[in-house]
Amino acid sequence: MRNGLQNPVLRLLPAAVPALVAPLAWAAWLGWDQQRDVHPDGSTTGPYEPWQVIGLVLTLLVPVCWAGFRRHPASAVLGTTAGLTAASWYDWSDDGSGLFAIGVGLVMIGSLAATGAVSGLITLAAQDPAGTGR
Repeated sequence: MRNGLQNPVLRLLPAAVPALVAPLAWAAWLGWDQQRDVHPDGSTTGPYEPWQVIGLVLTLLVPVCWAGFRRHPASAVLGTTAGLTAASWYDWSDDGSGLFAIGVGLVMIGSLAATGAVSGLITLAAQDPAGTGR
């Protein structure tokens, strides 16, 4: 088989690694910040700062690129999207308004689109230009 993934457990790695890293990265970057910032004019922002979201995105580039270079773009996309969707659901599900489901849906759609684009580009970049199949 391609890439030496004969063992069924090893076949799951390209999807399992991003699926496990995504909620752990969410917890590390976003999970600890639950307070909204109240400004002097009464408006609120947050609870996340831009640097936290940027840190999460940069952290998730590692497993997405890893899976993409191993020519498993679908695994990178599905694993990362599933992990982020589950993490956002868990983090936001205590919202009494029920609007958290819209946010979770937006996280799912956004992560699906972003990881799809990145893993597709990485997979294309990792292709053998000589066409030898390596």
